[in-house]
This record gives sequence, structure tokens and C-alpha cells, in this order.
Amino acid sequence: MAAVVALPSFAQAQENKGPRLLRDTEIEQLLRDYTRPILRAAGLEKQNIQIVIINDSSFNAFVADGRRIFVNYGALTKSETPNQLIGVLAHETGHLAGGHLSKIREQLAQAQTQMIIAMLLGAGAVVAGSRGGNSNTGLGNAGMAAVMGPQEMIRRNLLSYQRQQEENADRAGVKFLTATQQSPKGMYETFKRFSSDSLFAAAGSDPYQMSHPMPSERVAALEVFAKASPYWDKKDDAALQLRHDMMRAKTAGFMERPDTVARRYPSHIDTLPARYARAISAYLHGDLRNAVALIDALIQTQPANPYFYELKGQAFLERGRPADAVAPLRKAVQLANNAPLIEMLLGQALVASDNKATTDEAIAILRSAVARETEAPLGYTQLAMAYGRKGDLAQADLASAQAAYLRGDNKTARDLASRAKTRFAIGTPGWVKADDIVSAKQPGKD
Repeated sequence: MAAVVALPSFAQAQENKGPRLLRDTEIEQLLRDYTRPILRAAGLEKQNIQIVIINDSSFNAFVADGRRIFVNYGALTKSETPNQLIGVLAHETGHLAGGHLSKIREQLAQAQTQMIIAMLLGAGAVVAGSRGGNSNTGLGNAGMAAVMGPQEMIRRNLLSYQRQQEENADRAGVKFLTATQQSPKGMYETFKRFSSDSLFAAAGSDPYQMSHPMPSERVAALEVFAKASPYWDKKDDAALQLRHDMMRAKTAGFMERPDTVARRYPSHIDTLPARYARAISAYLHGDLRNAVALIDALIQTQPANPYFYELKGQAFLERGRPADAVAPLRKAVQLANNAPLIEMLLGQALVASDNKATTDEAIAILRSAVARETEAPLGYTQLAMAYGRKGDLAQADLASAQAAYLRGDNKTARDLASRAKTRFAIGTPGWVKADDIVSAKQPGKD
């Protein structure tokens, strides 16, 4: 979660536009493990559904298209058990499986058409009243009522439809959890907590003006069919709980102030998650030598954990010692089965080491990484630097254009791609890729 300059363990994935996204191999793998059985039960296993982490400390998750579930990092830190977070992911999968996004778009389109008709009819009545000299009374008032009344009814109908979708997603989530022999208790606990949270509080609210069901009604309904599951009392596996605790510690270490980390994970607590959080906080905010000692102690405890080596390499790299970062990052790549985000970090360390003997290796690693991780601009940025060192200006311009395109800087991407086209022979693969960028729309708008 750290800087935009590195793409590691917690890095920002977007620099200019849209919500700030966080990327981390360890946490993304855990979330994939959480969702894989749920998606299989929902019949969505082959849909390539992605879990996207948003840089927001509030507890929230949502779907905004048919292929991604967005989760605030606050949902990661505030879910005390795997089952609580899995329950939220199961609910969001219910929205995907039910096709709720496309259905709500249809409802919105219908509502818009109905509102336009109502407004036209109402406007006609207002005009008629005005012509009769009664624009402020009688027929004029009736015309205004004809405008406002139907719109309010249409809005309430739309909100009622959204409330029904939420209830359906709850039921679907419980169904998927039961099918995968997991407890729906975590889902119930989460929504019960929401019922008293200010985000979901509805005291004094008109239930017909809410897009979500009234909290008390929703929690009561969820409790009934959740407790009917034969797996209600099933506990999370201890190993999975540890991974979950490590995720929470990692998120806290990167995203919270050092004094907050110290209060949450004080020095007298010697658990692995507590040590993880303190090591991360130390490298970000404290002395590098002390941080490395803490990380080495973690490695000694779990010598086959790739993410401890990744953390050590990241600490060296971000403190201006890229040559020292190479060895631990090589080990991290090896242990993590060539995870592309970690490969990008290794490629960055090789490029920053300014060793011409490793330039070709950096290019090979980075090309492999961007081929599998196509939406991370850092890989292309480092490729551009490596190609520049070799004097391959055509490939350097193309990689820079690809990085700018992924950042949402379409103008810079087109300018660089146009220059790259002049350096490639017409019709070659590089020329074709550059031409694609010149003619492409901005990411997210095509």
C-alpha cells in the first residue's frame, strides 16, 4: 500500500482517475481462495470474476459491472473472521448470479421513460392552465401535481425493486455458503453490525425511500434462513484464520499510522500477525536496519513464505538500495510461482540497480509479468526505462505509451504511441500496438 513508485505489497494501481485501487499478491490470492468455491456454486467459475480492493477505510463492498467485485480495504481490516468477509463476498456474488446489474439498468431505463411521459403530460396540463389564466390555481396546480405525483411513485417503485434485489442477494449468498459447506453466521453477524452502524441506520426513515431494506427487517429475515443452514455453527479452519489475521495485519501496517499500529499490535504481543504489522510499519516509518531485523525474524519463522522476502526486497528498494533488494525479490518470485506483481518489483530493482549486465534479464522478467498482468502501469514504466538503457527507443516509447494509457493519461499515451510508430517499420508488431493506442479510447470508456 505504499507508494505509487513501487508496485508491491500494497501499491496504488491508479494514479490519476477513478477510485484509488490497491494491489497486493498475498491478499489477492487469499480473496481468490475465498471466492473460488462461492463462484463455482453460483455457476460463475468460468466468468473470470475479479476481486478489486479500493483504498477506502469504510466497510463496503459492491458490484459495478458483471465481472468485478469491489471491496474496500476497510472491509478487510474490520472482518474479524474469514467467514465474515466470505459472507459479504457471497452476498455480492448473489447480485452477479442474479443479473441484478442488467436488471436495474432496465428498470432505470423504464423509469426514465415513464418520468419523461409524466413530465410531458404534466407540462401539458400546466400550459393548459396557464392559457386559461389559472396558472396559480385550479388547473395550473393540477398540472404541477401531474408532474410531481407520478415521478414520486416511479421513484418509490424503483427503490422497492432495489430493496428486493438486496433481499434476493442475501438469500442467494446463504444458498452458496450452504452449497460449499460454509457457515452463513459471518454474513449474519456482518449485516447485524450494519444495522446499528450509521451507514445503515434508518431511524425515522420512510422505508419506501430506501434502496436497502430496513435494517431490522433485513437482519430478521436473514437470521431465519441463515440459521436453517446445517453449517451454522461451523468454524473457520485455523490455518485460514491465520491467513486472514495476516491479511488484516498487513493492511493495518501499510494503511494506518504507526501509533495506531503500535496500539493495535503492541510489542508485548508476539503473534506472527502482530510481528508482521510492526515490521511493515517499521520499514515505512522507522529505521531500515531495525525493519530488516524484524523481517529477517519473520523469515526465520517461515522460511518458505514468499511475502516476507517480498517485504524485505520492497524495504530495500524504497529506501534507495535496489541492489540489496534483488536477492530477496528473486527468492520471493521463486516461492510465489512467478507472481507477476512480484516480478515487476524484481524488474524494478534490476533496472534501478543500473547494472547493464542485468538489463536483458529485467526486460525478460518484465515482459513476462505484463503479459499476465495487463493492467499494471508500473511494469510498462520499468520496461520503458530498461529499453531506454539499451538504446531501443521504439520499444521505450511504446512501453511508455502503454503505461500512460493504463494510468488514464490518454493524451500522453497517444503522443508517445505516435512517436513510436515513426520508429517502427510499418506493419510490424510494435507498430500495430502503437497504432492501437493512437486510435483507442481511454480505459473504462470504450
